Amino acid sequence: MTGRIILKDVRKAFGDVIIIPSIDLEIEDGQFVVFVGPSGCGKSTLLRLIAGLEDATGGRVEIDGADVTNLAPAKRGLSMVFQSYALYPHMSVRGNIGFGLKMAGMPKEAIRQKVEKAASVLNLTSYLDRKPRQLSGGQRQRVAIGRAIVREPKAFLFDEPLSNLDAALRVQMRLEIAQLHESLTTTMIYVTHDQVEAMTLADKIVVLNGGRIEQAGTPLELYHHPVNLFVAGFIGSPKMNFFATEVRAIGADGATVALPGGREIAVPVDAGRLRASDKVTLGVRPEHLSPAKTGDLTGEVAVAERLGGETYLYLRIPDQPLVVVQAAGGDTTRVHDRVALHIDPETCHLFDAEGRALAHLQRHPLADSSHPTRQQQ
Repeated sequence: MTGRIILKDVRKAFGDVIIIPSIDLEIEDGQFVVFVGPSGCGKSTLLRLIAGLEDATGGRVEIDGADVTNLAPAKRGLSMVFQSYALYPHMSVRGNIGFGLKMAGMPKEAIRQKVEKAASVLNLTSYLDRKPRQLSGGQRQRVAIGRAIVREPKAFLFDEPLSNLDAALRVQMRLEIAQLHESLTTTMIYVTHDQVEAMTLADKIVVLNGGRIEQAGTPLELYHHPVNLFVAGFIGSPKMNFFATEVRAIGADGATVALPGGREIAVPVDAGRLRASDKVTLGVRPEHLSPAKTGDLTGEVAVAERLGGETYLYLRIPDQPLVVVQAAGGDTTRVHDRVALHIDPETCHLFDAEGRALAHLQRHPLADSSHPTRQQQ
C-alpha cells in the first residue's frame, strides 16, 4: 500500500475569510513531511483537508493517483493522530488499539495479531492489559499511535501530537516517532509549530505563512539557503540575527555592506539586482559569530545563558536588537563585559528590500549533505 499525496491548487475559505489561497504540493511515498509555521498559518487546516475532515473550497487532492477531494475521511486510507489522545478510559490498552478494527467487523484472532504486532513496535506489550489512567502521557500517546498503526494506512497524519507532553517526554517521543517511521517506511505528515521538531524529524519541511508555502525542502536546504527573511527567521534556534543596512559597493565577489559601528563586509552573493545605497538586511546565525580580540562588531553582554554544552551571549549593539552569539560551554564572559565578534562572510545571508534572499556565489558545503538522521527523499 503506497502513500503518494498530491495537492493541486487546493484552496480553503470560511465565507469571505481565505485561509489557504492556493497550494500545490507533492508528498512522495514513504516520505516524512513536516508542516511548520506560526499559529494561524494554515498548517492544521491543510492537514485536515488531506484527511477529509475539512471540505476544500477548490482544487484537487490525490492519493496514489486517485482523486479523493470529495471522498469521505474513512475511505481515504489515512490514519490521523491528534494532540488529544482521545482514549476510552474504561478500555484496556488492547481494547483501545483494536477498537477501530472491532467496529469494522474484523475477526477476533486477526485483531489480536495486529494489536500485538503494533504493541511490539511501540514497546507497549507489557501494558496491553492496563487502563489509560495507569499510563504516562508518553505511553498514552503511543497507544493513540498504535490505534492508527493497526489500520495499516497509506499515510499517517500527526496534528501536533506532542504538545501535551513535558519537555523530556517530547524529546523521547520525537525519537520514537523517528524510529517508527524508519521501521514502517510509511508516508507521514506531521504538523508542528516547533521548528526543532521539524528539523529533527523531517525528510522535507514545508514552511507555511498566511496559508501559503514560503519554502519546501530538506532541513539543511532551509537552514543554509532560506529563500526569504521569514524562513530565515523561523528556521534555526536561537533565530538568525538580522542587521538593517545598506549596500556600499557591488563587485565580482558580491555585495559590500555596512556593519553597525562603521566597518564593512563583502558578502559573496549574486548581487546583480542590487545597486549601491540599496537598503538590505544582513543575516548571521548565532553559531557563525565568533568572539575575538578584535572583530567586525563590538557589543556589551546583557545576558549570558549557560547551558553546559554551549553558552548563549546576548549583546547590546547601538541601534540594533539584542545580538545572540553561540559561544563554547566553558566561556567565562560575564554580563557587562565588552565582546568583539568576527563574522565569516561565507556564512552570511543577504536579503533585498522585499525580504528575498540573494543566492550565494558558492553553496555552503553542508547544504548538499544528507540529513544526519533521516534518509533524504
